[in-house]
Amino acid sequence: MCEVCDRGVRRRAFLTLAAASLFSGPLQAADLQPAPVLAPDEALARLQAGNAQFVQAPSLCAARLSEQREQLATHQAPWAAIVSCADSRVPPELLFGGLGLGQLFVARNAGHMPDAATLGTIEYGCSVLGIPLVVVLGHERCGAVAAACAVVQGKARYSGFIAPLVAAIVPAARAVADQPGDFLDNAVRENARRTAQVIATRSASIAQGVADGKVRIVAARYDLDSGRVEWL
Repeated sequence: MCEVCDRGVRRRAFLTLAAASLFSGPLQAADLQPAPVLAPDEALARLQAGNAQFVQAPSLCAARLSEQREQLATHQAPWAAIVSCADSRVPPELLFGGLGLGQLFVARNAGHMPDAATLGTIEYGCSVLGIPLVVVLGHERCGAVAAACAVVQGKARYSGFIAPLVAAIVPAARAVADQPGDFLDNAVRENARRTAQVIATRSASIAQGVADGKVRIVAARYDLDSGRVEWL
């Protein structure tokens, strides 16, 4: 049985005016919603426990979805944000324990890159929805990172919209090209760390949340073979 069948997420009454004041107009008025009463470390512990459950006894909770949908139709209160690769084998809600509707705030693109849309999404999640934890989730045998490794090795060139996406990952691959061990796997880890660093520093509001101890940014790697999440 997954977590959503056992207990719901606790919520505090409303977001503070200080957090909401980062936004103006309709966005501010529409999103004064209940937010999670979780510290960053509590949110991380919940994800860790969910992944352990997924590895030991993976199951998909299909119960009470109608009830959840009705309860969440007019608000949301996610307690963790996940920035992950768009790879179809890496669904965050499932690999963190079969979480239900309204619990994870997920941004996905190939290689989990911190582009403007992703940074805006996570800034919104932390500053407006009050999310205390952001996880950057890389994964084993990532195709986008593999493409960057191939560029570094002089084995490939890309065109179209793929080219700038891969180019953004090349610095991470180049940084670990001479390190011992598996080149691709080292690059996957380095790319996750770098994305986490960008999220933690490029957004002024998130950086302030980190400094105040209200937001934590964590890099991780998902193992496709074992189903385990390694916390970097």
